[in-house]
Amino acid sequence: MYTLNRNALINLLIIKSNFMSWSILMNSILTVHSKCRVGFYPRSNLKRFPVPDDKVDWSTEYKQYNPPNYTFPGLHGKPYADPEIGDPNFEPLWNSIDGNISRVSYNGPYQIVNGFPLNPLGRTGICGRGVLGRWGPNHAADPIISRWKRLDNGNMAVGVNNKPILQFIAIKRGDTGEWAIPGGMVDPGEKVSETAIREFKEEALNSLSLADKIQWEKEIDEFFSEGEVIYQGYVDDCRNTDNSWIETIAYNFHDESGLTVGLLKLHAGDDAVGVRWVDITPDLKLYASHTEIVSSVLKLRIKN
Repeated sequence: MYTLNRNALINLLIIKSNFMSWSILMNSILTVHSKCRVGFYPRSNLKRFPVPDDKVDWSTEYKQYNPPNYTFPGLHGKPYADPEIGDPNFEPLWNSIDGNISRVSYNGPYQIVNGFPLNPLGRTGICGRGVLGRWGPNHAADPIISRWKRLDNGNMAVGVNNKPILQFIAIKRGDTGEWAIPGGMVDPGEKVSETAIREFKEEALNSLSLADKIQWEKEIDEFFSEGEVIYQGYVDDCRNTDNSWIETIAYNFHDESGLTVGLLKLHAGDDAVGVRWVDITPDLKLYASHTEIVSSVLKLRIKN
């Protein structure tokens, strides 16, 4: 048994996504967002301006709309953060690859109004950049690591519908307390790196003997070479604003036998306060749009 670190998992996900071509099972795009329209904005005391369902779309007139403007002060000067719009040295190439930054949305071209990108799913009740580093799309990568739930004797566990129970690795977020896919933001100019692969192997296999390391490295390489794109598009995230939003590509890596990542000894890292294998059930509740994304894995793996 070996240990999986969250950062190592994200690094390997990005590495493999750069190396390989994937078959896309689902490329559905949300048609309405809700989690980013309610309550107070994260890391602030600002309450979102009310946005009724029939006033979300930008094409719908909403003369009373007067959202507060907020950009988290801690973003200023950070290497991963854009300057303020209006800065004479900031000339972003919207809807394009801008140097080593992708400002392309998976949802297609987004509007630019008065120099500001508009959230493609409509109003959120707050404008500005919020706590996000980029104006416009902020790209993430989400690995969904799955296995079949097994009994102590090794047989597959079955649910009330007499179908096998699928599990995935979930982390408990420290900021909201919700369970989520252990994903992360893609760094600018993220490239394939043999060094990152080596670091992952050193960290994940550090406790094994040399002979065991050689065997596990081969199995890990094979396992992470067989991923499928489950979703790419907009994420209904509480951090989204009228001018900045999160998009993701979610990959499923499935351990059919349960003898590779299915044997992982899990440890939480970064901003997570917990990590575990979670049953994928119809009543599963997760952070942001993760419920819908994870549910698509269930449809892929369990045929009617």
